[in-house]
Amino acid sequence: MSQERRLEVLRAIVQDYVRTSEPVGSKALLDRHQLGVSAATVRNDMAALEDEGLIIAPHTSAGRIPTDAGYRIFVDRLQQVKPMSKAERAAIERFLAGAVDLDDVVARTTRLLAGLTQQVAVMQYPSLTRSSVRHIELVPVGGARLMVVLIVNTGRVEQRMVETGRDLSSEAELVAGLRNLVNEQAVGQPLTAVPGRLATVSERMAPEDRPLVEAVARALADATEESTEERVVLAGTANLARVGSDFPTTLSQVLEALEEHVVLLRLLQAVPTITEGDGDSVTVSIGAENPYAPLRTTSVVATAYGGAGNLGVVGPTRMDYGQAMVAVRAVAHYVTEILDE
Repeated sequence: MSQERRLEVLRAIVQDYVRTSEPVGSKALLDRHQLGVSAATVRNDMAALEDEGLIIAPHTSAGRIPTDAGYRIFVDRLQQVKPMSKAERAAIERFLAGAVDLDDVVARTTRLLAGLTQQVAVMQYPSLTRSSVRHIELVPVGGARLMVVLIVNTGRVEQRMVETGRDLSSEAELVAGLRNLVNEQAVGQPLTAVPGRLATVSERMAPEDRPLVEAVARALADATEESTEERVVLAGTANLARVGSDFPTTLSQVLEALEEHVVLLRLLQAVPTITEGDGDSVTVSIGAENPYAPLRTTSVVATAYGGAGNLGVVGPTRMDYGQAMVAVRAVAHYVTEILDE
Protein backbone atom coordinates (compact mmCIF):
# COMPACT_ATOMS: atom_id res chain seq x y z
CA MET A 1 0.00 0.00 0.00
CA SER A 2 2.82 2.41 0.86
CA GLN A 3 4.47 1.69 -2.52
CA GLU A 4 1.24 2.45 -4.38
CA ARG A 5 0.86 5.65 -2.39
CA ARG A 6 4.41 6.72 -3.20
CA LEU A 7 3.74 6.12 -6.90
CA GLU A 8 0.63 8.28 -6.59
CA VAL A 9 2.79 11.01 -5.07
CA LEU A 10 5.25 10.59 -7.95
CA ARG A 11 2.41 10.89 -10.47
CA ALA A 12 1.25 14.11 -8.80
CA ILE A 13 4.78 15.55 -8.82
CA VAL A 14 5.21 14.78 -12.53
CA GLN A 15 1.85 16.31 -13.43
CA ASP A 16 2.44 19.46 -11.41
CA TYR A 17 6.01 19.94 -12.66
CA VAL A 18 4.98 19.45 -16.30
CA ARG A 19 2.22 22.00 -15.87
CA THR A 20 4.08 24.65 -13.85
CA SER A 21 7.79 24.01 -14.55
CA GLU A 22 8.34 24.76 -10.84
CA PRO A 23 9.73 22.32 -8.25
CA VAL A 24 6.89 20.73 -6.31
CA GLY A 25 6.70 20.76 -2.53
CA SER A 26 4.60 18.70 -0.11
CA LYS A 27 2.26 21.60 0.66
CA ALA A 28 1.48 22.11 -3.03
CA LEU A 29 0.77 18.40 -3.43
CA LEU A 30 -1.71 18.44 -0.56
CA ASP A 31 -3.38 21.59 -1.88
CA ARG A 32 -3.77 20.33 -5.47
CA HIS A 33 -4.37 16.61 -5.04
CA GLN A 34 -6.65 14.47 -2.93
CA LEU A 35 -3.94 12.22 -1.51
CA GLY A 36 -5.82 11.40 1.67
CA VAL A 37 -2.75 11.43 3.91
CA SER A 38 -1.01 13.87 6.24
CA ALA A 39 1.73 16.32 5.30
CA ALA A 40 4.23 14.22 7.27
CA THR A 41 3.32 11.13 5.26
CA VAL A 42 3.77 13.02 1.97
CA ARG A 43 7.16 14.30 3.12
CA ASN A 44 8.19 10.76 4.04
CA ASP A 45 7.02 9.48 0.65
CA MET A 46 8.97 12.22 -1.13
CA ALA A 47 12.06 11.31 0.84
CA ALA A 48 11.65 7.66 -0.17
CA LEU A 49 11.19 8.63 -3.82
CA GLU A 50 14.35 10.73 -3.61
CA ASP A 51 16.27 7.81 -2.11
CA GLU A 52 15.08 5.67 -5.04
CA GLY A 53 16.39 8.23 -7.53
CA LEU A 54 12.94 9.08 -8.88
CA ILE A 55 12.91 12.75 -7.82
CA ILE A 56 15.62 15.26 -6.96
CA ALA A 57 15.94 18.71 -5.42
CA PRO A 58 17.29 21.06 -8.12
CA HIS A 59 18.42 23.48 -5.43
CA THR A 60 18.13 23.96 -1.69
CA SER A 61 14.36 24.23 -1.37
CA ALA A 62 11.45 22.07 -0.35
CA GLY A 63 10.52 21.44 -3.98
CA ARG A 64 11.36 18.34 -6.00
CA ILE A 65 11.36 17.53 -9.73
CA PRO A 66 11.23 14.15 -11.48
CA THR A 67 14.36 12.42 -12.76
CA ASP A 68 14.52 10.47 -16.02
CA ALA A 69 13.85 7.34 -13.97
CA GLY A 70 10.82 9.01 -12.40
CA TYR A 71 9.43 9.95 -15.79
CA ARG A 72 10.01 6.39 -16.97
CA ILE A 73 7.95 4.90 -14.15
CA PHE A 74 5.24 7.52 -14.75
CA VAL A 75 5.06 6.68 -18.48
CA ASP A 76 5.14 2.92 -17.91
CA ARG A 77 2.20 3.23 -15.50
CA LEU A 78 0.29 5.54 -17.81
CA GLN A 79 -2.38 2.93 -18.43
CA GLN A 80 -5.18 5.27 -19.38
CA VAL A 81 -4.45 8.07 -21.81
CA LYS A 82 -7.23 10.60 -22.30
CA PRO A 83 -8.54 10.02 -25.84
CA MET A 84 -9.02 12.83 -28.30
CA SER A 85 -12.49 14.23 -28.60
CA LYS A 86 -14.63 13.50 -31.64
CA ALA A 87 -14.15 17.09 -32.80
CA GLU A 88 -10.35 16.81 -32.48
CA ARG A 89 -10.28 13.57 -34.46
CA ALA A 90 -12.49 15.09 -37.16
CA ALA A 91 -10.20 18.13 -37.39
CA ILE A 92 -7.15 15.89 -37.84
CA GLU A 93 -8.89 13.87 -40.52
CA ARG A 94 -10.00 16.97 -42.44
CA PHE A 95 -6.57 18.57 -42.27
CA LEU A 96 -4.71 15.51 -43.54
CA ALA A 97 -7.35 14.54 -46.09
CA GLY A 98 -6.72 17.80 -47.94
CA ALA A 99 -3.21 16.70 -48.96
CA VAL A 100 -2.61 16.52 -52.70
CA ASP A 101 0.45 14.24 -52.79
CA LEU A 102 2.96 12.45 -50.57
CA ASP A 103 5.09 15.56 -49.98
CA ASP A 104 1.98 17.41 -48.88
CA VAL A 105 0.99 14.55 -46.55
CA VAL A 106 4.39 14.68 -44.86
CA ALA A 107 4.41 18.48 -44.59
CA ARG A 108 0.87 18.59 -43.19
CA THR A 109 1.59 15.76 -40.74
CA THR A 110 4.61 17.44 -39.20
CA ARG A 111 2.86 20.82 -38.95
CA LEU A 112 -0.16 19.16 -37.37
CA LEU A 113 1.86 17.20 -34.80
CA ALA A 114 3.91 20.26 -33.86
CA GLY A 115 0.73 22.24 -33.34
CA LEU A 116 -1.05 19.54 -31.34
CA THR A 117 1.85 18.81 -28.98
CA GLN A 118 3.83 22.08 -28.98
CA GLN A 119 6.92 19.94 -29.52
CA VAL A 120 9.21 19.34 -32.49
CA ALA A 121 7.47 16.97 -34.91
CA VAL A 122 9.58 14.53 -36.93
CA MET A 123 8.49 12.24 -39.76
CA GLN A 124 10.43 9.78 -41.84
CA TYR A 125 9.40 9.52 -45.47
CA PRO A 126 7.84 6.13 -46.24
CA SER A 127 10.64 3.61 -46.59
CA LEU A 128 10.94 1.92 -49.98
CA THR A 129 12.35 -1.21 -48.38
CA ARG A 130 9.12 -1.62 -46.39
CA SER A 131 6.78 -0.69 -49.24
CA SER A 132 4.97 -2.69 -51.88
CA VAL A 133 4.59 -1.91 -55.57
CA ARG A 134 1.46 -0.16 -56.82
CA HIS A 135 2.58 0.32 -60.43
CA ILE A 136 5.68 0.41 -62.61
CA GLU A 137 5.70 2.56 -65.72
CA LEU A 138 8.25 2.28 -68.54
CA VAL A 139 8.64 5.43 -70.64
CA PRO A 140 10.97 5.64 -73.67
CA VAL A 141 12.61 9.07 -73.62
CA GLY A 142 14.52 8.94 -76.87
CA GLY A 143 17.08 6.66 -78.41
CA ALA A 144 18.25 3.92 -76.06
CA ARG A 145 17.07 5.63 -72.88
CA LEU A 146 14.16 4.30 -70.83
CA MET A 147 12.67 5.94 -67.75
CA VAL A 148 11.55 3.49 -65.07
CA VAL A 149 8.89 5.06 -62.84
CA LEU A 150 8.13 3.24 -59.61
CA ILE A 151 4.97 4.04 -57.63
CA VAL A 152 4.63 2.31 -54.25
CA ASN A 153 1.64 1.79 -51.99
CA THR A 154 2.47 4.82 -49.85
CA GLY A 155 2.31 7.16 -52.83
CA ARG A 156 6.07 7.58 -53.01
CA VAL A 157 7.36 7.88 -56.57
CA GLU A 158 10.90 7.06 -57.68
CA GLN A 159 12.37 7.49 -61.14
CA ARG A 160 15.44 5.85 -62.65
CA MET A 161 16.91 6.45 -66.10
CA VAL A 162 18.15 3.30 -67.87
CA GLU A 163 20.52 3.02 -70.80
CA THR A 164 19.22 -0.05 -72.63
CA GLY A 165 21.87 -0.33 -75.32
CA ARG A 166 19.29 -0.41 -78.11
CA ASP A 167 17.17 2.15 -79.92
CA LEU A 168 13.60 2.01 -78.56
CA SER A 169 12.17 4.67 -80.88
CA SER A 170 10.24 2.09 -82.93
CA GLU A 171 9.82 -0.49 -80.15
CA ALA A 172 6.55 0.72 -78.60
CA GLU A 173 5.00 -2.74 -78.75
CA LEU A 174 7.99 -4.32 -77.02
CA VAL A 175 7.96 -1.68 -74.23
CA ALA A 176 4.20 -2.05 -73.73
CA GLY A 177 4.47 -5.84 -73.52
CA LEU A 178 7.36 -5.61 -71.07
CA ARG A 179 5.41 -3.10 -68.96
CA ASN A 180 2.49 -5.53 -68.68
CA LEU A 181 4.73 -8.46 -67.76
CA VAL A 182 6.66 -6.43 -65.17
CA ASN A 183 3.47 -5.23 -63.48
CA GLU A 184 2.02 -8.72 -63.55
CA GLN A 185 4.97 -9.89 -61.46
CA ALA A 186 5.49 -6.79 -59.31
CA VAL A 187 2.17 -5.19 -58.32
CA GLY A 188 1.34 -5.91 -54.69
CA GLN A 189 4.77 -7.38 -53.99
CA PRO A 190 7.35 -6.01 -51.52
CA LEU A 191 9.78 -3.88 -53.47
CA THR A 192 12.74 -5.89 -52.23
CA ALA A 193 11.25 -9.04 -53.84
CA VAL A 194 10.67 -7.49 -57.27
CA PRO A 195 14.14 -7.86 -58.86
CA GLY A 196 14.04 -11.61 -58.16
CA ARG A 197 10.52 -11.96 -59.54
CA LEU A 198 11.58 -10.26 -62.75
CA ALA A 199 13.82 -13.23 -63.46
CA THR A 200 10.70 -15.09 -64.62
CA VAL A 201 9.89 -12.18 -66.94
CA SER A 202 13.34 -12.47 -68.49
CA GLU A 203 12.77 -16.15 -69.18
CA ARG A 204 9.59 -15.31 -71.11
CA MET A 205 11.34 -12.82 -73.39
CA ALA A 206 13.30 -13.48 -76.56
CA PRO A 207 17.04 -13.82 -75.84
CA GLU A 208 17.81 -10.51 -77.56
CA ASP A 209 15.24 -8.72 -75.31
CA ARG A 210 16.49 -10.10 -71.99
CA PRO A 211 19.12 -7.39 -71.43
CA LEU A 212 16.25 -4.88 -71.44
CA VAL A 213 14.49 -6.78 -68.64
CA GLU A 214 17.73 -7.02 -66.69
CA ALA A 215 18.26 -3.26 -67.02
CA VAL A 216 14.79 -2.60 -65.58
CA ALA A 217 15.45 -5.05 -62.74
CA ARG A 218 18.72 -3.29 -61.90
CA ALA A 219 16.93 0.06 -61.82
CA LEU A 220 14.35 -1.27 -59.36
CA ALA A 221 17.04 -2.87 -57.23
CA ASP A 222 18.85 0.45 -57.17
CA ALA A 223 15.68 2.09 -55.85
CA THR A 224 15.90 -0.02 -52.70
CA GLU A 225 19.40 1.29 -51.91
CA GLU A 226 18.21 4.06 -49.60
CA SER A 227 21.39 4.97 -47.78
CA THR A 228 21.42 8.33 -49.56
CA GLU A 229 17.69 8.63 -50.14
CA GLU A 230 16.08 8.28 -46.73
CA ARG A 231 14.54 11.60 -45.84
CA VAL A 232 13.16 13.06 -42.66
CA VAL A 233 11.09 16.21 -42.23
CA LEU A 234 10.59 18.20 -39.04
CA ALA A 235 8.49 21.14 -37.95
CA GLY A 236 8.08 23.18 -34.79
CA THR A 237 11.69 23.76 -33.75
CA ALA A 238 10.58 27.19 -32.52
CA ASN A 239 8.60 25.37 -29.83
CA LEU A 240 11.88 24.63 -28.06
CA ALA A 241 12.48 28.33 -27.52
CA ARG A 242 9.21 28.45 -25.60
CA VAL A 243 10.68 26.04 -23.06
CA GLY A 244 14.27 27.24 -23.25
CA SER A 245 14.60 27.03 -19.47
CA ASP A 246 14.38 23.25 -19.79
CA PHE A 247 17.71 23.39 -21.63
CA PRO A 248 19.72 25.80 -19.47
CA THR A 249 23.04 25.02 -21.16
CA THR A 250 22.28 22.65 -24.03
CA LEU A 251 19.54 24.15 -26.23
CA SER A 252 22.04 25.04 -28.97
CA GLN A 253 23.32 21.46 -28.95
CA VAL A 254 19.77 20.13 -29.21
CA LEU A 255 19.05 22.42 -32.16
CA GLU A 256 22.27 21.36 -33.88
CA ALA A 257 21.38 17.70 -33.35
CA LEU A 258 17.93 18.23 -34.84
CA GLU A 259 19.57 19.60 -37.96
CA GLU A 260 21.42 16.30 -38.41
CA HIS A 261 18.89 14.20 -40.27
CA VAL A 262 21.04 11.09 -39.83
CA VAL A 263 20.57 11.47 -36.08
CA LEU A 264 16.81 11.85 -36.45
CA LEU A 265 16.62 8.81 -38.70
CA ARG A 266 18.47 6.75 -36.12
CA LEU A 267 16.08 7.90 -33.43
CA LEU A 268 13.04 7.03 -35.53
CA GLN A 269 14.46 3.78 -36.84
CA ALA A 270 14.93 2.67 -33.24
CA VAL A 271 11.12 2.50 -33.02
CA PRO A 272 10.10 -1.18 -33.11
CA THR A 273 8.23 -2.21 -36.25
CA ILE A 274 4.53 -2.49 -35.41
CA THR A 275 3.04 -5.85 -36.23
CA GLU A 276 -0.57 -6.66 -37.00
CA GLY A 277 -2.70 -6.35 -33.88
CA ASP A 278 -0.21 -3.96 -32.28
CA GLY A 279 -1.15 -0.84 -34.21
CA ASP A 280 -1.50 1.38 -31.14
CA SER A 281 2.06 0.86 -29.92
CA VAL A 282 3.91 4.06 -29.04
CA THR A 283 7.57 4.11 -28.01
CA VAL A 284 8.84 6.66 -25.48
CA SER A 285 12.58 7.28 -25.02
CA ILE A 286 13.36 9.50 -22.05
CA GLY A 287 16.50 11.55 -21.46
CA ALA A 288 19.56 9.37 -21.04
CA GLU A 289 17.79 6.51 -22.83
CA ASN A 290 18.44 8.35 -26.09
CA PRO A 291 21.66 7.07 -27.67
CA TYR A 292 22.84 10.43 -28.99
CA ALA A 293 24.44 12.55 -26.25
CA PRO A 294 23.18 16.03 -27.31
CA LEU A 295 19.60 14.74 -27.14
CA ARG A 296 19.85 13.28 -23.64
CA THR A 297 17.98 16.26 -22.25
CA THR A 298 15.03 15.41 -24.52
CA SER A 299 12.36 12.75 -24.83
CA VAL A 300 11.14 11.14 -28.03
CA VAL A 301 7.57 9.86 -28.45
CA ALA A 302 7.23 7.90 -31.70
CA THR A 303 5.31 5.21 -33.53
CA ALA A 304 5.22 3.52 -36.92
CA TYR A 305 2.70 4.35 -39.63
CA GLY A 306 1.53 2.42 -42.64
CA GLY A 307 4.16 -0.27 -42.17
CA ALA A 308 6.56 1.97 -44.08
CA GLY A 309 7.94 4.65 -41.78
CA ASN A 310 7.96 6.28 -38.37
CA LEU A 311 6.82 9.60 -36.95
CA GLY A 312 6.85 11.28 -33.57
CA VAL A 313 7.80 14.29 -31.50
CA VAL A 314 10.96 15.45 -29.73
CA GLY A 315 10.82 17.75 -26.74
CA PRO A 316 12.15 18.32 -23.23
CA THR A 317 11.80 15.57 -20.65
CA ARG A 318 9.30 17.91 -18.96
CA MET A 319 6.67 16.89 -21.48
CA ASP A 320 2.98 16.09 -21.28
CA TYR A 321 3.56 12.44 -22.16
CA GLY A 322 -0.08 11.42 -22.17
CA GLN A 323 -1.05 14.16 -24.58
CA ALA A 324 1.97 13.54 -26.81
CA MET A 325 1.29 9.80 -26.95
CA VAL A 326 -2.35 10.16 -27.91
CA ALA A 327 -1.55 12.80 -30.56
CA VAL A 328 1.22 10.72 -32.14
CA ARG A 329 -0.97 7.62 -32.14
CA ALA A 330 -3.98 9.41 -33.65
CA VAL A 331 -2.01 11.18 -36.38
CA ALA A 332 -0.21 7.95 -37.34
CA HIS A 333 -3.59 6.24 -37.64
CA TYR A 334 -4.93 8.82 -40.07
CA VAL A 335 -1.70 8.96 -42.09
CA THR A 336 -1.87 5.19 -42.49
CA GLU A 337 -5.45 5.43 -43.74
CA ILE A 338 -4.56 8.12 -46.27
CA LEU A 339 -1.56 6.25 -47.66
CA ASP A 340 -3.53 3.01 -47.92
CA GLU A 341 -6.22 4.59 -50.10
